This record gives sequence, C-alpha cells and structure tokens, in this order.
Amino acid sequence: MYSHKLLKPDGRQLTLYSRYPISPDITATSPSNEPVQANPHLRWHPLRGEWVAYASHRQGRTFMPPPEYNPLAPTSNREFPTELPPGKYDIAVFDNRFPSMALTAHNPPASIVETLPANGACEVVVFTQDPHASLSSLELAHLELLLQVWGDRDRELGANPQIQYVLPFENKGVEVGVTLHHPHGQIYAYPFIPPVPARILEMQRQFYQEQQRGLLADLIQKEIADNQRILYQDEDAIAFVPVCARYPYEVWIAPKQPVPNFQDLSAKQRQGLAKALKTVTLKYDGLWNRPFPYLMAWFGAPTDGKPHPEAHLHAQFYPPYRTSDRLKYLAGTELAAGMFANDALPEEKAKELQAIAVNLQMPISA
Repeated sequence: MYSHKLLKPDGRQLTLYSRYPISPDITATSPSNEPVQANPHLRWHPLRGEWVAYASHRQGRTFMPPPEYNPLAPTSNREFPTELPPGKYDIAVFDNRFPSMALTAHNPPASIVETLPANGACEVVVFTQDPHASLSSLELAHLELLLQVWGDRDRELGANPQIQYVLPFENKGVEVGVTLHHPHGQIYAYPFIPPVPARILEMQRQFYQEQQRGLLADLIQKEIADNQRILYQDEDAIAFVPVCARYPYEVWIAPKQPVPNFQDLSAKQRQGLAKALKTVTLKYDGLWNRPFPYLMAWFGAPTDGKPHPEAHLHAQFYPPYRTSDRLKYLAGTELAAGMFANDALPEEKAKELQAIAVNLQMPISA
C-alpha cells in the first residue's frame, strides 16, 4: 500500500492511498480556502446514560444533487469535484467539512446537564474516483486496499489519546440517508466508546472470561455446523445471515479467527474478507436488480492500547427493506423499547440471497 499526505487549502488533512506509487506532484484541493470553523459539543442524556453530540453547523452541509442530476450521464460531474485532486490513486480520505466531532472542539456551552467538547474526528473515505462505482463493482485487490486503509486510519486516529473508539461505516442509498451518490463511507473516531459497540464489547468480554474463547468465533462455528444461512466462506473469512438477525437481509462478515482490529488482519484474511464483501454486495444488488441500500458498520476493539482478546472484528449490514416493495422503518418496539420484531425468518432471507449467483472476477459495467 502506498500513501501520500497532503494539506487542503482550508487546513483539512487529505491522505491518498493506492496500490501503486503516487506522484508527489499532486496538489490538494478544497471547495473553499476558508478554515473549517466547527465547534461541536456533547450533552449528557441522564435517562439513557449516554452522550449526544450537537453540531448545528451541519445544517449547511452538502446534500443531494438537484433532481435533474443523472449519475449515469457521461457528462455528469463528480460530487467531490473540489475535494478530490486530479491524479492517479485509488482511495482518498479527508476530514469532513461538516464534522459532528472535532479534535479542536472547546468551551462547550453551559447547560442544566453535563456538557463536554466533542473531541473526536470525522473523516470521509472516497472508495474510488469513479462516481458510478460501488463496493460491489470494485476489483478484489481494490477492496483489499480498502481494508488496509481502514486499518491505517484506525491506527492513526486511535493513537490520539482523546480517541477511544474508531468506527468505519457506509450509508448506501437515499433510503438510509446518504447525502451524496459518489461511492464513499465515513469514519467516526469517538472520545468515548459509543453505546452499541460498548454493549457488544461487554458481551464479548463476559463470554471470554467464562469460556476462554471468543463469543463471535463460537457463533461462527455454530453457523457453519448449522449450514443454513451462510452466503460465503473460505478458509479465512465468512459472510452469513445471523440466526438472530434483527433486519430482513441482515448480514455479518468476519474473519473466522478472531482479530481485534483491521491492522491485525493477515494478508490472507484481507483477501477472504474482500471476497466476502464483494459477494454480499453483489448479492444485495442482484436481489431486485437495483442498487441495494444498506448501512454497513465495522466493529472492533477500543483504541486504548490494551490487549482485547475478546474482541472480534466484523461488519454488520443493516438493510432497510421488509419486502421488495415496502421499506422497513423502525417502529415503536424498536425505537422505544429497543426490542426488534422481525417479520421474516433469517433462514428465509438467507435462501433468497443464497440463490443469487455472483462472479467475483467479472468486472461490473457502469
């Protein structure tokens, strides 16, 4: 992996990544030369026992192109035309212009509840310069590079003592709130461990202390033995609809052997995860012959520098659909009670996805 660090005219960091050497002559660009003036803060939610971030400057952030925009038109411009500098590279990572957290946040306003500066980081990861691509259309070697990029960002962001947890994710599709069509994800680096990862880590910790083996690794072996919901597996990686899926078409991807974070993956594990990632996204897009919306989130160990043998890096995909013609929105029991009610058995949805044939080597036309 090759990388090249640059500073944008507005002061934001830009890192380019590639499978090939990157020209040192590339110059960073940005929509404006004005420094980003973000000062988000946190407020404590006493009933839920969690922090809520407030970033009112995000109301002016970039949103969808106008309705007449055609993402498939040959003349359509890139949506990051001034964020991505011209040149040969594969992946670009830069600071979000409208961050929900910022390492420079300071002087939070006083309130009737505890407040803190939102000292975190928010980065945009542009998967490719091709505005018509998606994860499912990228070459396997490109996806392996993306896994390395996530590891590099996890290492660099996690080295900051203010950061306690790094979460890479992708919102794909307007149905799940994406604000730009260009293939990209984000990385949030938190000054605390957020509630969902904290709960996952706590369950893993308890199981490891009692059983001296990993919770997710144990579940993976049971899924393999049951052999009903597996979408992809090789010697090193697996993708499956979990037996406990909360959403129709929910899928998890993981290395079979536990590793705490991206930077701990072996080359073979990255190869396996790239194949699993491409398989799942191709199956999603083939399900109804249209781009399939989802939220993909990767969960790993905290960035506290301590060993975490209980943690098992993995991705969870949350698609919004209940059926092919009806969107799945969270209802009262999910939002208010936190108990998910799934109208479809995981085995049924796994069979639908298993029936979608994919070719990992065939290039996908735009």
